[in-house]
Amino acid sequence: MVNATITSKGQVTIPKEIRDYLKLETGSRVDFVIDKDGYVKVIPLNVNVETLSGILHHEGMKAVSLEEMENSISEGASDWS
Repeated sequence: MVNATITSKGQVTIPKEIRDYLKLETGSRVDFVIDKDGYVKVIPLNVNVETLSGILHHEGMKAVSLEEMENSISEGASDWS
């Protein structure tokens, strides 16, 4: 397990092993996401979008078509008008 220490300013240096794994360089940006189990995930924002495919999938989740997505978006948007 790799760990780090939080400074008095709330800053953390991401260990080299993790930076290398995530391909992070100086100036790279990351997102922090809390998943449904309460775990915090660090998502590098410098990756090709195709490598992110499936990261939002949850076990038992049903796949939907583009048409179903469009219908849901339209329904949600009509709630705001």
